[in-house]
Amino acid sequence: MMDPTAYEDFRAAIFASMWRDLAPLEEEIEEHESIPREKIWPALREMGAFGLLIPTEYGGHGLSIAQYLPIIAEFAKVHGGIRALVHVHNSMGHAFWELADERQRDAVLPGVADGARSVAFGLTEPDSGTGLDTATTAVADGDDYVINGRKWLITNSDFASHFMVFARTGSTLSVVTVERDAPGLRIEELPETMGCKGGQHGLLTFTDVRVPQTNRLGAEGSGAEGMERALEISRVLVAASSLGTAEYALDLSVRFAQQRVTFGKPIASRQAVQRYLAEMATDVHALRLLLDDAAAKWDAGRRIPQEASICKLFGLEAVGRVTDRALLVHGGIGYTRRHPIERLYRDARLNWLEEGTPTIQQLVIARELLKGAARHSEDMELTNP
Repeated sequence: MMDPTAYEDFRAAIFASMWRDLAPLEEEIEEHESIPREKIWPALREMGAFGLLIPTEYGGHGLSIAQYLPIIAEFAKVHGGIRALVHVHNSMGHAFWELADERQRDAVLPGVADGARSVAFGLTEPDSGTGLDTATTAVADGDDYVINGRKWLITNSDFASHFMVFARTGSTLSVVTVERDAPGLRIEELPETMGCKGGQHGLLTFTDVRVPQTNRLGAEGSGAEGMERALEISRVLVAASSLGTAEYALDLSVRFAQQRVTFGKPIASRQAVQRYLAEMATDVHALRLLLDDAAAKWDAGRRIPQEASICKLFGLEAVGRVTDRALLVHGGIGYTRRHPIERLYRDARLNWLEEGTPTIQQLVIARELLKGAARHSEDMELTNP
């Protein structure tokens, strides 16, 4: 955790850099559906965006989750594609730090902190479900694993140096690090996305990719646990992205409602518009408080599967409602690229899919709720024989 006084100065500086150096690139990114690395990378490196969640001993800033949330939320306001890039780079760097041993950390994380390396999450597959339904295999052969299978929608696949690949090792799931230049690994582009333009979410094909077993993160068979831990905190960070998009949509809507005049009065004086703004503000405030609660628990060393999925589920629903109402406040002009609302509306929809769909979040919440009820029932039986 960064010293609070130093953090306030750091946050102010990185916010200023975002709006000065990155925001002017929005039109170029949207027009060409590509992030200009020659412009973006120096700015991200200068502001320290690559090492936000990387511990200081590996060259990062070592921010707590509570300190990181406002920063990733601000990135979501500036541009969704840049936000997705920074989010995955930091959250997967953080996940690698949690799952790796000291030797593995020393080999990878210093480069992650300055953007020379990047870790991507190799989980989703085109031919199977996500997680325990994984079809990709890692078969032991001497001191190596031989990996076969396919992964897709892998964010940052266009530049990631390392992929945390979830694969079947016999009847269990394990996590194995595969370097970008491994023989037998093919990386292909997928079509452009609806929103969060500029990033690449590619298709990885593994054909007899051989890596040493020392590339495994954690014990063999611990992949399911590693997956849940990585997704748990990343869901909170996606919800923070929803918060940033919703905050900006609300701010723009308040400003527009005060400036847009019909029948001689600003539309902000209309009761229907006031209702929209009030509902938007309620969603924003509620999401902010949910995130504060989850971050405080995680930073205190607690596991938060239920809280994380609640944040993710409420966040995607809230940002959906807020951007819907923002479009209504702006009217027809908001459907054009003249106003940022059009981009925010599209950017928000990626939050439905990142780190699990709404139904996945509902399953996790219900599972944790029922586990808690079962433990309570057992405790009651013990205290009331």
